[in-house]
Amino acid sequence: MFDSAQLAVQGALDAGASYADARFVISRSETIDVQDQNLTQLDHSEQAGIGVRALIGSSWGFAATADMSHEAVREVGERAAAIAEASALVPGPPMEFADVPVHDTSWSTPVSEDPFEVPLSEKVDMLIAVTKTLQSVEGVGVATGSLAFWDTEKWFISSNGHRIHQHLVESGGGFSATAIGENETQIRSYPQSFGQFETGGYETVRAWDYEANALRIAEEAVALLSADEMEERETSLILEGSQLALQIHESVGHAIELDRILGWEAAFAGTSHLDLQKLGTHRYGSELMNITADATLPGALGTFGYDDEGTPAQSVDIVDEGRWVGVLSGRDSAAIAGLPPGGMVRGDGFNRLPMVRMTNVGLLPGTGTLEEIIADTDEGVYMSTNRSWSIDDRRLNFQFGTEIAWEIKNGKIGRMLKNPTYTGITPQFWGSLDRLAGESEQVHWGTPNCGKGQPEQVAHTGHSASPGRFANVRVGVKG
Repeated sequence: MFDSAQLAVQGALDAGASYADARFVISRSETIDVQDQNLTQLDHSEQAGIGVRALIGSSWGFAATADMSHEAVREVGERAAAIAEASALVPGPPMEFADVPVHDTSWSTPVSEDPFEVPLSEKVDMLIAVTKTLQSVEGVGVATGSLAFWDTEKWFISSNGHRIHQHLVESGGGFSATAIGENETQIRSYPQSFGQFETGGYETVRAWDYEANALRIAEEAVALLSADEMEERETSLILEGSQLALQIHESVGHAIELDRILGWEAAFAGTSHLDLQKLGTHRYGSELMNITADATLPGALGTFGYDDEGTPAQSVDIVDEGRWVGVLSGRDSAAIAGLPPGGMVRGDGFNRLPMVRMTNVGLLPGTGTLEEIIADTDEGVYMSTNRSWSIDDRRLNFQFGTEIAWEIKNGKIGRMLKNPTYTGITPQFWGSLDRLAGESEQVHWGTPNCGKGQPEQVAHTGHSASPGRFANVRVGVKG
């Protein structure tokens, strides 16, 4: 595999590239979907191929092939250089390429139980049992469950001398119950609405114990049908961890991508409200807001050994006591900004150009527990599990809906509320963060469906969060 990657790099260099790298990737996946105690989808897929980047002047070229013959591999390197040369006819500003240490090494995800070795019957039977429990509750009309697993091997070669082999394993899934009333439906999901995904094997699925939580989830879905609507007002808002993780993803993670800040990328998630000249001075939130992008967290979905440029995984400070101090970057964007490269460049498979992506963009924990935060709240609402989200293309104005909420009065949980929403503006919202639970309640939530780029690439990202409270938030807004 290294020999093929080296041949592709040499093809690009011989065709005039000043720098080239190649990734040979073998990936396989398994997806299982169950609905109402019936298997509805079972998909196994595998792909292999090589992708090559070539740099001429300030212009990149990229080409890929699944043909692994020597002739095709060398030709794909030459083709990447030809594309770079054509792009250089309309040159951009001179570009430096930040140096990183050269590594000849390997890295693997720690795995206790290979998910592809767990009998298919066991995985399907578990999901069927979960949906059976969900449907045992009167009022549940639709019960779904799913599992997904990825096994990816990469061999990376660069003209700088990198020689890196990585083996990544990712696992997860979830389930949901949809209750059907006369004029509405309500849904409850577990562990979160996207499912929960982590780096690791089937042991990560077992840890969430789907079957033990199915009855509670079904009963909550049905109870929502007769719950009171949330009234529109301004109040204290406590967010459960997975909802706070999505808040981080949408209002922080995409905004700090340096390619968006520089104006290189605007697809799907838009641009950013951040101005690079204000790095180090911009007030992003309250002093309780401490965000890192840490690709070294054991078990988190955005964890790896090296990114797709050969930069080592690392932890980068993003927000320090509410002050914006860091970005997500690659070797080219970091050089323009005068920053060290953060190791945040990844491609979705062998045939996609690597770009800046989130790793594990998470909120460092505070102190205390959710129970203590609730007890310390005279009046407010507690919202859990995302149901909808909307945010403008600069990552400023947003509105989120969650599956469920509870009223808080005099430090105690009260009535259940349905169709909860909250809205805000990013700096003001994060500036109102006034309580944050501690490490014992922090979870490395995984988001398996982050879209970016054209053609679209899907990245797997992590977001550590414990429950947090925000003051004077507008909730219950409809439309």
